[in-house]
Amino acid sequence: MRLKRSLGLLPAATVLLAGLVSAPAAQATAQSPYEKGPNPTESLVNSARGPFSTSQTNVSSLSATGFGGGVIYYPTTTSEGTFGAIAIAPGFTASWSTLDWLGPRLASHGFVVFGIETNTRLDQPGQRGDQLLAALDYLTQRSTVRSRVDASRLAVAGHSMGGGGTLEAAADRTSLKAAIPIAPWNLDKSWPEVRTPTLIISGSADTIASTGSHSMPFYNSLSNAPDKALMELRGASHFFPQFSNTLMAKMMISWLKRFVDDDTRYEQFLCPPPGGLDISQYRNTCPHS
Repeated sequence: MRLKRSLGLLPAATVLLAGLVSAPAAQATAQSPYEKGPNPTESLVNSARGPFSTSQTNVSSLSATGFGGGVIYYPTTTSEGTFGAIAIAPGFTASWSTLDWLGPRLASHGFVVFGIETNTRLDQPGQRGDQLLAALDYLTQRSTVRSRVDASRLAVAGHSMGGGGTLEAAADRTSLKAAIPIAPWNLDKSWPEVRTPTLIISGSADTIASTGSHSMPFYNSLSNAPDKALMELRGASHFFPQFSNTLMAKMMISWLKRFVDDDTRYEQFLCPPPGGLDISQYRNTCPHS
């Protein structure tokens, strides 16, 4: 399946020149129609909860088609229009509960978040990629919160084999606005089919899906992704996403804001590259405004 001149003309020329000079300034202050929330600060993107109150609803496996159900988290406000959405898959043998801290945290920054269960806990990356896309289709077409979702602004993420599935989903559906593989694992190391801005987050102490054998080859192969980044967390094992992680959440929020909401206010957290002792390496192309 994987398969962007006389004195009389001077007044008019002056007006035209003034228009040309002022146009870039007007363009520079233009806001994205999807921009939501206050101007971001370091404190805001690092906080456990963003500016939006949230709620959640369970999706039974009996009502799901092509995936195993899950939990949807969403902003409760009805005065802000629709929101972009992201589906997130757990890793091999894991359930959504291993990542569920992410649900309300991302939703509180203005996203509908669908933490999914897989059909079986042994599903491989290709199967998890299909399930992520099936979950997005359910979210936008059949879920009880579908009226809150902008179906044209969707993203995927996942841990381990769910991270490998994230690459599979992005390769299969190039209309996705963002992809975030976390400690991703996949036997396929080459992803030129992906045309989605992709942020890979890995751990330097990961012995299951090491940066050198998985995340780095994935990053290097994203030759057609319009934007990409790879952040390696110093000393982090393969299971770092299963515990609340402020830096991981900050970067996910900033990536989603920038590419799902087209909100350039969040570029400051992506480029220049973030630094600090918690990051052992960071590679990126810098977002293209």
